[in-house]
Amino acid sequence: MSATRQRPFRRLMSTTAALVGAGVLVTGCTGNTPENEGSGNGAANVASSNDETGETVRIGFSAPAADHGWMAGISNAAQAEAEAHEDVDLIVAEGTNDVSTQIAQVETFINEGVDAIVLLPFDGAALTPVAMKAMEAGIPVVNVDREFSSPFAARATILGDNYGMGVSAGTYICSRLGDQPDAVVAEIAGIDSLPLTQDRSRGFADALADCGLDVDNRVAAEFTVESGEEAAANLLQAAPEIDALWNHDDDQGVGVLAAISNAGRDEFFMVGGAGSANAMREIQSGDSVLEATVIYPSTQAADGIALARLIAQGKSMSDLVSQEVPREIVLNAPVVTAENVDQYIDSAFES
Repeated sequence: MSATRQRPFRRLMSTTAALVGAGVLVTGCTGNTPENEGSGNGAANVASSNDETGETVRIGFSAPAADHGWMAGISNAAQAEAEAHEDVDLIVAEGTNDVSTQIAQVETFINEGVDAIVLLPFDGAALTPVAMKAMEAGIPVVNVDREFSSPFAARATILGDNYGMGVSAGTYICSRLGDQPDAVVAEIAGIDSLPLTQDRSRGFADALADCGLDVDNRVAAEFTVESGEEAAANLLQAAPEIDALWNHDDDQGVGVLAAISNAGRDEFFMVGGAGSANAMREIQSGDSVLEATVIYPSTQAADGIALARLIAQGKSMSDLVSQEVPREIVLNAPVVTAENVDQYIDSAFES
């Protein structure tokens, strides 16, 4: 790789790492006690432990239906985070993929006067007006994963790094094939009309370009097992030889692996996406074409609960000098391989 191409990428990763550091702090609701307590510049705010039980806060939580392993992991982690705090009373709305129903859920939270709302919208733009209504009513909203269309609709936003996922997958493939300029790289994307899929593909292409590779064969699926199997079967028929394959989503990856097995293909290695437990078990086995996956954290809503608790209690994050919770946190997209899978598998979601 040329030095001139590497430098922008390194700056990007440094920025992401800084944001990730903040994300790590959120998950633990850190409780450090600074030695300079009362010295100003926010020290008085961060002096007390955020882990200590404070005034009970009522948090409303709404997310899409858990009809996908990652989404189920999101909801499960959010409830587990709430249960870890005696001072959180979590009100969970039934998961729904109906925009009107989710809007009604948020309106109910507003009418009940909750202290904060954590919202993973089925459609960010469609839920923006009701989120703004909550904010105007003095109820802080924490936006998770799918962004609202207005900055006034949320007090804080927790995001996965879709572009970073593509960068991580492409960088890993470059580390394996960067000295093979004729290597054939394939991609099985998710739903092409979604910005998140477009961001993942853009990051992937940018990272591959850094080592002189590009995507030779590409198909799109729909984040389901069935669509993954169909899309993979079509791809394998169109590409008689492949060196590396990136599949955007481990749920649809179950179908992708089935298609690969049915076709009797094993001349390539595969990188997954999202970080499911079953994908990590495949990696652990050592006898699968799947040898890595890129994390898209299913802890985002859990981080949202942790942030909502701090905001409602008027706290900041203990390891930050800043007096208030940041407005936006973008979580990291690390690559999981056989070397580090033990670090991630216990918190992975089931497909």
